Amino acid sequence: MRLTLCRLTFHENLFYMTREAGRLYETGRYLHNYALTYALGLATAAYYQPDHVPAYKAELGALNAQGIYVTPARGLNVRYQLVTFKFADNAYRVKMEQTSRNLPSFGRAKEIAVGSVFEFAVVHAVDFRPPRWIRMGLWRSKGHLEVIEQAELKPAQGEYMASLPLNPLDFGGRLKIYDVISMPPSSLVDHAIIEGDWLRATLSNGEAFYLPAGMRYTFPK
Repeated sequence: MRLTLCRLTFHENLFYMTREAGRLYETGRYLHNYALTYALGLATAAYYQPDHVPAYKAELGALNAQGIYVTPARGLNVRYQLVTFKFADNAYRVKMEQTSRNLPSFGRAKEIAVGSVFEFAVVHAVDFRPPRWIRMGLWRSKGHLEVIEQAELKPAQGEYMASLPLNPLDFGGRLKIYDVISMPPSSLVDHAIIEGDWLRATLSNGEAFYLPAGMRYTFPK
């Protein structure tokens, strides 16, 4: 298995709704691994979905057989900008009508600002060449992707802290200490100390890099 460590810098404001506080819709400082997998072009969703029900299992599950997995991303340098928005007709109604999609019609968005930087990893058994530019979020915001490290992953065993945030659905081992990151469609964990099987890489600066072994896209039954 190989590790490709990536750095993502946004050239446009990024918005996705992590938390609602009245009419304030906040974007979190982590990027979910599902969203990153789609943004990298490793999975695709149908353009038109009349039921607005995501098909994560069908669209992401195929990557397990290919031996490729994308971790969530942690913000290295995250700044925010508040933006007021309104989707309305000429009546300019104040009341927000119930819609079939989880999209607000007006309010203030706390967006991740231009220049914010994130880091994540791709673990792969096959050749992987990430695109230089990707788009993410409700506004399809543009981000520049750089590969900052590539290394071989070797098995290890014991109790370590994961080097990146994780999706707890996607790995085994005993979670002992961790921070919960509440966000849809499934919460993440960060600074996770886990007892079990690991993959270990030595980076060019000599630092040890740890991720749980056997990570794969897993979905609740």
